Amino acid sequence: MPDQQPTVARTLLKKGQPETDTWALSRDSEALPEQRPAIVPLALWLDAKEDSGLAPWLPSDTALDSELAKELASAPRIAIDFPAFTDGRGYTLARMLRERFGYQGEIRAIGDVLVDQLYYMSRCGFDALALRDDQLLEDAQRALGAFSVSYQPGVDTKEALFERRLREGNHS
Repeated sequence: MPDQQPTVARTLLKKGQPETDTWALSRDSEALPEQRPAIVPLALWLDAKEDSGLAPWLPSDTALDSELAKELASAPRIAIDFPAFTDGRGYTLARMLRERFGYQGEIRAIGDVLVDQLYYMSRCGFDALALRDDQLLEDAQRALGAFSVSYQPGVDTKEALFERRLREGNHS
């Protein structure tokens, strides 16, 4: 793989608000970047996780088990890569990190991240979203607030809409 220089995401939304991204993203699987802080491939992070200036990114096909989750628990943030907007495996990884393994740090979506996905990503546990370069920040913020009610349970709402209505006694 050719040496790829680390890049800083141009547009980052954190908990729905724009934020300057100070974390470089390195996709070089052979060597750690000199720049810190940096998000690096999982294998490199596992070899150097004592370096507090590093955080891992997970490919969408990561087999997330309890052993790996224990390793990731010490990471200040975990990035999950979307190699294509049609690849939904990253949603599952985020939900597993939050719900099954109780991860409390930042979970960041990277890669082919489109405005149309943001609301659903936030429902699955992503709290930082690094948009693809051609996506507009204004559109992204609007998309995050597009729905006022969710029918299905998610990381943000544990009950389905019908369960909330039954509990509240609202049967309409």
